[in-house]
Amino acid sequence: MSGHSKWSTIKHKKAANDAKKGKIFSKLSNQITHSARQGGGDPTMNPNLRLYIDKAKSAGFPVDRVEKAIAKGTGEGINGVVYEEATYEGFGPLGVQLVVDTLTDNKNRTVSDLRKLFEEVGGSMGDSGSVSWNFDTRGYIVVKTGHMVKSDKYGEDDKYEKADRESVMIELMDIDGIEDIREIDIDGVEGLEIYTPYNILSKVRDSISQLGYVIEDAEIVKEPKMKKKLSEKDIERIESAIEKLEENDDVQNVWSDIE
Repeated sequence: MSGHSKWSTIKHKKAANDAKKGKIFSKLSNQITHSARQGGGDPTMNPNLRLYIDKAKSAGFPVDRVEKAIAKGTGEGINGVVYEEATYEGFGPLGVQLVVDTLTDNKNRTVSDLRKLFEEVGGSMGDSGSVSWNFDTRGYIVVKTGHMVKSDKYGEDDKYEKADRESVMIELMDIDGIEDIREIDIDGVEGLEIYTPYNILSKVRDSISQLGYVIEDAEIVKEPKMKKKLSEKDIERIESAIEKLEENDDVQNVWSDIE
């Protein structure tokens, strides 16, 4: 019986993971389509499209699906669906401030669904500006402070070569547009969080890439100016509420003011 129980548990976990992965892929596909429709299907000329393609690759999104999503955005095989970006805001449990970014083909449906979800998690939707005043939109880049060095032998993987973090920070300070640099650890490797104006994120990212540093992530974020400090138990409650909001197909990101 214990073996059967374990097998059932594994199957349940796999199904949950597959469902979560499917939702991530679906959202990435919509983001790529929308970006291609807004700025064209050439990632070298469309910084937003390039960002989403890179995120898709990191998530293991199949190349053929990336191509299909771009084609859908540029009008090839179009099915008449048009996506719009929309941001909503409100309050979660314990009065935590939440900003929800969506990409939707039906704003009325999205607003109705979000209103119900806010109520289900013990919060409420707010009017425009009710919490967004506390959030700055910024470009965010995560960098490992080292280089990838090509292997001398054909077929061998490139190797990561560590560099002095302080020296890397000094070098990055010469790049126009970097507003702030913070030290972090990335799975035991020294790294940096870099903040830029959101409208030049791609330009700064490309400048860092040209220096040969390993970029782990690059995206537009909404960062709270004033943060709320909560207990570990309360944070778990908020994270559960955010996860429920993120399960909605139209929701792309949820930002909160918790520390």
